[in-house]
Amino acid sequence: MTDLLRLIFLTLLPFLELRASIPYGIFATDFSLLTIFLVCVITNILLAPVIYLFLDKLIHIFLKIKVLNRIYQKTITKVQHKVKKYVDRYGILGLAIFIGIPLPGSGVYSGALGAYILGFKFRDFFKAAVLGVVIAGIIVMLISVMGNETFSFLIKRV
Repeated sequence: MTDLLRLIFLTLLPFLELRASIPYGIFATDFSLLTIFLVCVITNILLAPVIYLFLDKLIHIFLKIKVLNRIYQKTITKVQHKVKKYVDRYGILGLAIFIGIPLPGSGVYSGALGAYILGFKFRDFFKAAVLGVVIAGIIVMLISVMGNETFSFLIKRV
């Protein structure tokens, strides 16, 4: 698998998304920072409508299976609790902030689920997703680059 496909694959994985793909791109590939940022962010943005439309159009079919329904209900409760406080206070911007915080349990997957549960229109969710993904991409990129340079004095150059 090429490095470009690995970047895309890591970005598409739930709970990893940009938090894994950007550091991988920086530390394990020879791509420029701009290339890494653009590939990861664009992939994550393209993922957003796919997840939302899946939830909107197909989730009802899968919920007929008891095991999946149980997992879904448990996940809904957790996501509702996390997202609702941001959305109640800030609306679309709140959802963007939730998506943009690069912590476990946030991101496009949980943002789409939260938007779907809270009744966001697709257009509003997509605006929040684009803004949130760009925010997350910038934060992860800065942390990765600064973290790499911060500890470089510990690495012996041969």
